[in-house]
Amino acid sequence: MEIKKDIKICHLTSAHPPYDIRIFHKESVSLAEYGYNVSLICAGAENEIKNGVHILGVKKNNSRFGRMFITVWRVYKKALELDAELYHFHDPELMLVALLLKQKGKKVIYDVHEDVPKQILNKHWISKPMRLFISAIYKKSENFCAARFSAVVTATPSIKIRFTDFKIPAYTVNNFPFLNELKTEKKISSKDNSTIKYVCYLGGISEVRGLTYLIKAMALLDNCKLIMAGKCSPENYLSELQNTEGWHNIIYKGLVQRGELSEILAQSEAGIVTFLPIPNHIDAQPNKMFEYMSSGIPVISSDFPLWKEIILGNNCGMCVEPTNPKAIAEAIQYIIDNTERAKEMGNNGLKSVTEKYNWEREKVKLFDLYNQIFNS
Repeated sequence: MEIKKDIKICHLTSAHPPYDIRIFHKESVSLAEYGYNVSLICAGAENEIKNGVHILGVKKNNSRFGRMFITVWRVYKKALELDAELYHFHDPELMLVALLLKQKGKKVIYDVHEDVPKQILNKHWISKPMRLFISAIYKKSENFCAARFSAVVTATPSIKIRFTDFKIPAYTVNNFPFLNELKTEKKISSKDNSTIKYVCYLGGISEVRGLTYLIKAMALLDNCKLIMAGKCSPENYLSELQNTEGWHNIIYKGLVQRGELSEILAQSEAGIVTFLPIPNHIDAQPNKMFEYMSSGIPVISSDFPLWKEIILGNNCGMCVEPTNPKAIAEAIQYIIDNTERAKEMGNNGLKSVTEKYNWEREKVKLFDLYNQIFNS
């Protein structure tokens, strides 16, 4: 199919920031570079054209109720005004919007970032019987809607399995890193006479991501500090971490700009991703795992079967029990003490990203899906 600028496509989000890595930098920008006329309707964004993408903002309501209903309605109204040929949406709360657009004859793609039914099962403040009930109802509702869309895109192969029985295309477009974006040419040296070594954790900071155990592990190490960068949720969890033994070995950066990540990675001996073994984590593929690999540093990850397949299978790091501070500390110490082995692991990770775990390969699948939809 000859790509023409008059083919108007639109990505929709009511819950993500305007420059979200997957939605904006990867999918929207790549599709614009491929030749489509791409718009992104985003709650809370300013109207602008960036990297070839027309960003269209709608007013954001910060309350949960307001976001689920008022903001969603604003996204729908803006989508109707745009009158695109294809709408690609990224939030489950936009499911009804997507159905309405489909009824108007539009092509609609559902981009499934997370396995929400599994996430619901981990909401421990809800009673177990109610969790099971809500998860089952959500799954049935999601399946009912998804079967009526033009296609489904999933962020991991495990999520795709849920949609393979539908009579619509289902593609996995993994959230792998850009080639060379985070590659560090050489380590930034610490002070000449300093023996302090650094490891890093980058990403969302929450209890289920294993930060409590990781900080306890840092209490067992001498001359090593953890650079921790990301948004804490809930905010009061940060106070709990600050009172955890080992906090004296933490350098907390808060939420940093994407450009700062390379500097942190260049200082680090290893990147850590020791999520806890909850249903939504076991088969997940954390972005940061592959970003650590793409920067050429070893990865210390949880010992889930899929993660072991990636990390040990590519000989690019170590896998540990995420609730065992001693095991985490021993893995960090091993990386620090065995510099040649660590360098080999880092190089192996970088090689794996260069050959297979990269966005340049994944975006081709997205292009193929769009071609299939417009040619059908």
